Amino acid sequence: MVNNHGEEMRKRSELIMKTLEALDKKIESFPDGRIKIKKCKSGVYHYLSIKGKKDRLLNENETDLIRDLIQKSYLKQMRVSLRSELKALSRMQKIYPSVIAEDLFDQLSEERKAFAKPAMVGDEDFARKWMQMPYKRKPFKKDAPYYLTIKGERVRSKSEVIIANRLYFKGIPYKYECPLKVGNKIIHPDFTILRLSDCSVVYYEHCGKMDDETYMDDLVERVNDYSEAGILQGDRLFFSFETSKKPLDLRTVDKLIDRYFR
Repeated sequence: MVNNHGEEMRKRSELIMKTLEALDKKIESFPDGRIKIKKCKSGVYHYLSIKGKKDRLLNENETDLIRDLIQKSYLKQMRVSLRSELKALSRMQKIYPSVIAEDLFDQLSEERKAFAKPAMVGDEDFARKWMQMPYKRKPFKKDAPYYLTIKGERVRSKSEVIIANRLYFKGIPYKYECPLKVGNKIIHPDFTILRLSDCSVVYYEHCGKMDDETYMDDLVERVNDYSEAGILQGDRLFFSFETSKKPLDLRTVDKLIDRYFR
């Protein structure tokens, strides 16, 4: 496991500082005062409140002012929250250990590792063991075309080569066509992915023949099978699509990886 918590805190601190700088400029650009909202039976009324002056009822033509001052109030609250978080991160960075418990076993000498047993498993060990678990892949038909990924595994389309290589280079643990039982059926998702952020398994199907009617019927049945097994789209099930005229969009693949598979 790579101890990246310190790096994550550093990046978060940098983001907060940049955001605070932008907030300060934005808040200064708003007009003076704040909005008070009063609810009555007759409706909702907005008042402009400026220190040292009497509150003034705003009319329906002053919605821009209302919007600006409410936005200013929200940004001020956000600034307070970010400043508080920045202070907490600063304190945490000073006391956070450079080596966390999951890393200790990997730092033992080989002589000590021979006798020691890990008490906690880090992400890298967990992913490695998950990847090494044997499984029976979906067989290829005789003389069926295949394509090789960077890892040397056989896949069924050029698009799957691209996806597999993308996952590999981005460090996403995956299994190609690993069997999955859904109800009384055994299906083989294109990619079974171990999401390290929460150690959950998600599934990625690339639908490469969306202009084929029979293929579409099979896809609907497959999605229903997933659903019956409690595997829902957008939760643990994700798709990309293409047709003979509209090829795989790599931007979609990268967005899926960065947002859902890490």
